[in-house]
Amino acid sequence: MPTVSDVIAALDALWPPELAEPWDAVGLVCGDPDAEVTRVLFAVDPVPEVADEAIRLGADLLVTHHPLYLRGTTTVAPLGAAGFKGRVVHTLIRGGVALLVAHTNADRADPGVSDALAAAVDLRVTGPLVPDPTDPEGRRGLGRLCELEAPLPLREFAARAAHGLPRTAGGLRVAGDPDTPVRTVAVCGGSGDSLFAEVRAAGVDVFLTADLRHHPASEARQAGAPALVDAAHWATEWPWCEQAAGQLDEISDRHGWALRTHVSHTVTDPWTAHAPSTTPTSPVPSASSGAPR
Repeated sequence: MPTVSDVIAALDALWPPELAEPWDAVGLVCGDPDAEVTRVLFAVDPVPEVADEAIRLGADLLVTHHPLYLRGTTTVAPLGAAGFKGRVVHTLIRGGVALLVAHTNADRADPGVSDALAAAVDLRVTGPLVPDPTDPEGRRGLGRLCELEAPLPLREFAARAAHGLPRTAGGLRVAGDPDTPVRTVAVCGGSGDSLFAEVRAAGVDVFLTADLRHHPASEARQAGAPALVDAAHWATEWPWCEQAAGQLDEISDRHGWALRTHVSHTVTDPWTAHAPSTTPTSPVPSASSGAPR
């Protein structure tokens, strides 16, 4: 059986750590590099529920997209407001589970997080939205430019995205004329409102991403940005877990490792319910307001 370091070396070849942003925290967080690995669990978030799932599963390695400690820390004590992170570390170590993070290095890889998002919505990838200048083949980078086989009205494209992505409480938000024809699409798994300039320059019909904030989205639309489809952050990155598990399966078969890979279906999106607005979009004047009746 392979060791933790064997599996990490194979995954580093898929998602080279040097592709990560300078501020990022990727790589091995805890675990014995010499320990044997028989089961690997992939998930988006290294939260206590996922750590407990890894223990129940009997996993030896947990691979998550999001870092456990993105900012510096001086303690892993399970105390205080961020004590859950220390509890995750203690839970994993007691259970003999190593933790590996592949974050922005997996975003920029080929294939990467946005390729998995495009596949979930049945889009054909034509290239990166923001190419990596160090890639001579022009395949790596942030986001992806995509095409539909045939144009769809925006409302149907949004429904297609909602069907292809895992269900979350918030669902999808849409900005744009529902009848606008959509043929070309930019996608970015995770937070994408820093890429509006590149999306406008690409001239696509719609941008599918997550975490769109009011002011950037409003200003982008006023400046001529395409239609927007805003999904839950977790939902846009979860398809990568299935893609990554499939990649490790291929590596395992090639090396004769007989690894078992699993994908967590635990929904770690922080929003748990959605209450539709019931107030009319235009206030109705009351009889005492002095407005015409």
